[in-house]
Amino acid sequence: MQPELWNYRADVYGQDRTIDIAGYHVEATDGKIGSIDEATYEVGESYLVVDTGPWIFGKKVLLPASTVTQIDPQEKKVYIARTKQEIKSAPEFDESNFRDPAYRDRVGEYYGRFPFGGPGTI
Repeated sequence: MQPELWNYRADVYGQDRTIDIAGYHVEATDGKIGSIDEATYEVGESYLVVDTGPWIFGKKVLLPASTVTQIDPQEKKVYIARTKQEIKSAPEFDESNFRDPAYRDRVGEYYGRFPFGGPGTI
């Protein structure tokens, strides 16, 4: 597993992790994709579970913490450095195994192909 992929970047979410971003809306580089159902903050294992609502037929997606480019507590929004299509093409979310290291490795392999900061870093 690539630990840097599963960490929030220091310029986005520093050492003071007092903001709970569960419930925040998520914006890809090309528009809204849903809202955060769950967010974790463990070093080397942080991720977001995003409920996409009607956008991908009510499915959820797992996003490594490193995809987050900005957190806006006033607007309750989290900005992601991926396009809607990149997120839609990711490995399908597995509700029963998403905490399993093998599943996270597969998701990490997919997101690890993209440069940090992504195509439309805010």
